[in-house]
Amino acid sequence: RRRVLDASQQLTEIINSCLESETSAEIPEPTGETEPADEEESALHFLWVDKFTPRRYMELLSDDYTNRCLLKWLKLWDTVVFGKEKAVKKAKPSAEAHPPFNQPKEQQNKWKTKVQLTEEILEAELDQYKRPKYKVALLCGPPGLGKTTLAHVIAKHAGYNAVEMNASDDRSPEVFKTRIEAATQMKSVLGANEKPNCLIIDEIDGAPAASINVLLNIIHRKDGEGEAAAGAGRRRRREGGLLLRPIICICNDQ
Repeated sequence: RRRVLDASQQLTEIINSCLESETSAEIPEPTGETEPADEEESALHFLWVDKFTPRRYMELLSDDYTNRCLLKWLKLWDTVVFGKEKAVKKAKPSAEAHPPFNQPKEQQNKWKTKVQLTEEILEAELDQYKRPKYKVALLCGPPGLGKTTLAHVIAKHAGYNAVEMNASDDRSPEVFKTRIEAATQMKSVLGANEKPNCLIIDEIDGAPAASINVLLNIIHRKDGEGEAAAGAGRRRRREGGLLLRPIICICNDQ
């Protein structure tokens, strides 16, 4: 019995010494290697600005009137971009079904909300190519208001691939024109579902006057340009045709 107790005590001492040596050798190594990496990852990839940024339209905290107007304007491009026909309004039959409440047009407009009036104005002003009259939306306000986030969320919500460029980075008009035409005339080829691009130009107030003129020329370009010569006309129209994609510009100083 004494031999068995001595042998068991030796075994327990050996086992304990082995376990202590293993834990002392293993524990400091992972803590020294992983903790700084985890801290760096959390500092780099999990900033509060990115972690809590709105992902969907319902998560936006900006002005609801601005959000609805921008979304309404972007949906006006559906006929040109996606080939969707405009939905027929169902409000007219219901209004005609109540003749006692029929009022003159001035009184009807008087009781409409600001959003309804803006939507009617946007819908009424479409050009001959079924595009909105105003080809560019301008978001202005102080830094940190959420203008860029709003543009990206609205573009994603409407089915576009948001392409962002900084107007103050591209100082030459040639580079500015090339980037605008590449974003508005090409599709996104990443992924199985190709989405049309929506160009977001940030810091448009920092762009030189020549770049602004380039943007205006692209906006006001007509479909009839280059139709004088039969062969060259088609090529010129292919290189620089109508603007068929929406552009959202962002600035701090209107």
